[in-house]
Order: sequence, then structure tokens, then C-alpha cells
Amino acid sequence: MQKMFVAATLVSAALTAGSAAAAPAAYKDPLDARTLSTIRSRFSKLMELANRHDLKALHGMFWQSPSALLVAKNAIPSEGNWAGFWGNDAVDQKLHDIAASGPVVLTPDFSQLKIVGLTRDVAESYTPMNITVSYAGQDGTPKPFLMIIDWIKVEDDWKVASEIILPVPPAPASKAGE
Repeated sequence: MQKMFVAATLVSAALTAGSAAAAPAAYKDPLDARTLSTIRSRFSKLMELANRHDLKALHGMFWQSPSALLVAKNAIPSEGNWAGFWGNDAVDQKLHDIAASGPVVLTPDFSQLKIVGLTRDVAESYTPMNITVSYAGQDGTPKPFLMIIDWIKVEDDWKVASEIILPVPPAPASKAGE
């Protein structure tokens, strides 16, 4: 009888531990609503500055670090169609080259802007957008992109640590009869 009680106790303990481990923990964003709103405002400012081609102000929005990253269309085919540009000098040059190519218009879908805190000092934003640009062989027609930004808190301000701009590929052509 004692063996049966011990076995039942072990099974009960295992089931309780298993269900506790399987229960999803309530997620709590490490950033409060006010901080998330601040980052949302910083994102809006970034879009405004980009559309005005205010390169000096854009420079100030980026984290001043050799680890700052911009992923964008590359003008040098032998280096790949899209590339990462590391460090402030490379980011500044890439933004200058894009701005010098002609009109650039970023039109984010603010209704789909999502910002999450990764830590108390790092956040990530995501938004789909249309970008109109004539840089590096693009024809100036608005096209869909995704913009993913990692934000880092530097002193009392939020800076762009990385900005990843990804083209959204066209939907595959449907086959007749499907």
C-alpha cells in the first residue's frame, strides 16, 4: 500500500510540475507605455527626417558606434543586391547616396507599427511601408518594404542601432485554374 501511495504521489507531482511548466507565463514588456510611446515618436521623427533628406539630423538619430548598421539596396552589383553598412561613416554615406539619387518617400503603415521592448535599454520596431526611390536601378515606383529597427537607449535618448530595410517580394504568379 505504501508503494502505491508513493507511486501515486510521484505521478501527481509529475503531472503538476508538467502542467506548471507547460502553462505560458504572462509576458510583461520590459518597457512601460510611456517609453514605447517615446520610441513611436522617435520612429515618426525618423520618417519625417528621411523624407526631408535631412542627413545631419538623421546622423543624430543613429547610435554613434562602429556597430551601427543600415541594411539597404547596394549600388555595386558585384557586392550583392542588398548589403549591410556598418559604422556611422558608412551609414552616413549610404543615406547621402540614396538622398542624392532623387526623390525618396517613405510611407509607413503606422497602423501596423509594432514596438516591443527586448530589455530596458533595447527595443525593436517593425512596420510595413511603401518606399519610392530611384536609387541603384530602382524605377521610382512605390514598392512594399519591411522596416525593422533595433533601438538602443543612450543616456536619456533612444537611438537607431540597426535599421534593416527589406523588400517584399511580389506574390508568386498563380497558375491557371487555381
